[in-house]
Amino acid sequence: MEILTKEDYLNGQLILIDKPLGWSSFQAVNKLKWAIRKKFGLKRIKIGHAGTLDPLATGLLIICTGKFTKKIQEYQGQSKEYTGTITLGGTTPSFDLETEINERFPTAHITEDLITRTTSQFIGEIEQAPPVFSAIKKDGKRLYEYAREGRDVPIQKRKVLIHSFEITDVRLPEVDFRISCSKGTYIRSIAHDFGKALDSGGHLSKLRRTKIGDFTVNIAQDPSDLSERILQ
Repeated sequence: MEILTKEDYLNGQLILIDKPLGWSSFQAVNKLKWAIRKKFGLKRIKIGHAGTLDPLATGLLIICTGKFTKKIQEYQGQSKEYTGTITLGGTTPSFDLETEINERFPTAHITEDLITRTTSQFIGEIEQAPPVFSAIKKDGKRLYEYAREGRDVPIQKRKVLIHSFEITDVRLPEVDFRISCSKGTYIRSIAHDFGKALDSGGHLSKLRRTKIGDFTVNIAQDPSDLSERILQ
């Protein structure tokens, strides 16, 4: 690993992180922020990430320091690629494993051929409703705050672009996929809507972000390992 100076971080660095399961994106940023400040005796440093990953997701997180924080919006706007697993036959309020299954549906009619054919409904420009358990703001409040209070609020659908939706393995009720999509796409919503399109139910049981633009997770670093190296 290249040894970076205080000036390097202040002038701007782009850091590719492989976010571990259970970490929030904010935790990953704070881990590096603490290490950089401690190493160089800095009271403050600009640092931020270019696109949130849920705690239950793993994978690529772009972190920018110093003057590179001005590029965050540019990176946020790039296409993204995800791999993961949809579990059919049940829905959850959060569309993933953050909440427990609230409804169960039949899956006996679902075949591998039907699964593959149904992906075509989700390719191109589609409309999707974000999950109620999301950080989107409505009337100054996060949607997940309304959801945790048990309040129903109308959620406006938004247009997103799905470049590709490939089924990589079928082990019913689990279906593995690879999706390439525009910014603002909720893979949890695709999992939920995909289950409905199969006349069943579905929720996201695993998610990993593998690409943002031309950046891949293959060259990303574990935040704990990187912070230790910074402190050496």
